[in-house]
Amino acid sequence: MKKTFSFAILHFTVAFGVAYALTGDLVIGGAVALIEPAVNTLAFHFHEKVWRRVEQKQVKVDDPSSKGDKCIA
Repeated sequence: MKKTFSFAILHFTVAFGVAYALTGDLVIGGAVALIEPAVNTLAFHFHEKVWRRVEQKQVKVDDPSSKGDKCIA
């Protein structure tokens, strides 16, 4: 949990720093630092769902028993 919390602080700091450097505005920097991680979290959730499907399809392709050409001994 400590690692997650430290990464959240790092993410907030980077988002704030970049937005502030680009705009020179503390309010915009703060808003971006709050909104960007939330949006990024949602994007990551859907990214993981898509990758799970890709991986499941890859397992089916790699599994010889799923191709219908089973050996009969």
